Amino acid sequence: KGPLDVWAFLFVTEKAAANRAQLFGQLGVTLGDAVVGFAAGLVAALLIAVVFRLSRGIEHALMPLAMLLRSVPLVAMAPVIILIFGREFATVAVIGGIVVLFPALVNIAFGLKSASPQMNDLVSVYGGSTWTQLRKVALPSSLPEFFAAVRISVPGAITGALLAEWLAVGGGIGGAVGGYMAGAQYAAVWTSVVLVTGAALLLYNIVQIVESVVLARMGMGDRS
Repeated sequence: KGPLDVWAFLFVTEKAAANRAQLFGQLGVTLGDAVVGFAAGLVAALLIAVVFRLSRGIEHALMPLAMLLRSVPLVAMAPVIILIFGREFATVAVIGGIVVLFPALVNIAFGLKSASPQMNDLVSVYGGSTWTQLRKVALPSSLPEFFAAVRISVPGAITGALLAEWLAVGGGIGGAVGGYMAGAQYAAVWTSVVLVTGAALLLYNIVQIVESVVLARMGMGDRS
């Protein structure tokens, strides 16, 4: 289907109002699931990156394992995840969180290491602990990488939500597309693709605007 077919499906045909209500309702469910996966993955990535920053031994032990797990296709892991968590809300958080976690972890961990050694030495000279260095130096210095992780995570979270809906919990656009395909409702399929893509682009650009404003206020705009 082309752009005119999608436009007609949403705004021209006799059932356009019903089509909009159905697809935008499904999009709302998918975005809600994406928020869950985004929050779960980003919080987990931030906590793990902080632990890595505080303990190089833990980083050296766990980072290769994280990269190994990242190489396993999520479709292959889905049956195990469903077996453990069931077809419930927690599965959405786990599947979406896994999609977000690994790219965000790499970016945030790199950002926490990017602080100037001289700044860390200054904190140490004045009696600051490793935790103080993390709080006063590493976390503020990692803001550009943190926002990069957020930008990457936004489309990743939507992808994770679609996967969770398709593989496990149903509902949303991820759960509906299979039915559209089986029923040869190709206009609905392509309209769903357009809506998801548009939502991802819009959210990505909103994050980019927020990033520019925050980094400019922090005097870090040249690193963005």
